[in-house]
Amino acid sequence: MIVRDLNECMGTEREAAAEQWRSIRLLLADDKMGFSFHITIIEAGSEHTFHYKNHFESVYCVSGEGSIEDLATGEVHPIKPGVMYALNLHDKHTLRCKTECVFACTFNPPVTGKEVHRADGSYAPAEEESAA
Repeated sequence: MIVRDLNECMGTEREAAAEQWRSIRLLLADDKMGFSFHITIIEAGSEHTFHYKNHFESVYCVSGEGSIEDLATGEVHPIKPGVMYALNLHDKHTLRCKTECVFACTFNPPVTGKEVHRADGSYAPAEEESAA
C-alpha cells in the first residue's frame, strides 16, 4: 500500500514547477502502478498549450474555472469543478485558467518526475526519459 500526504510532498523532489503552474506528483513511474497521479495548480489568468504525443492524460477539475480548447477542431469546453477531460487521442490543446485551478491528473505511461515540457508542449517518450 502506498500512502502519501499532499502537504508533505510539496516542496520536495515530487514537486515540479514552471512559470504559472506547479504539480505535486503523488505517484510516479517508480511506484509501478502503471500510471502517475498528480495534483496540479495553475495560476489565474494563465494560458498553456500542451501536446502529450507520448502519454495519455486525464484531468479532473477540483476547483477553479477556465476552458480547454481542442486545437485540431477549435472546440472550446468550459472547465469548472466536477468536469473531467481525457486526452484520449493525444490531443493538442490550450488550457486557459480564468481563476486559479486545482486539477487531479493521471498520465499513462506514468511520468518519472524528471520530465520537462519540450518546445512542442510534449514530454519525451518514457524510453528516452529513462535513458537520459
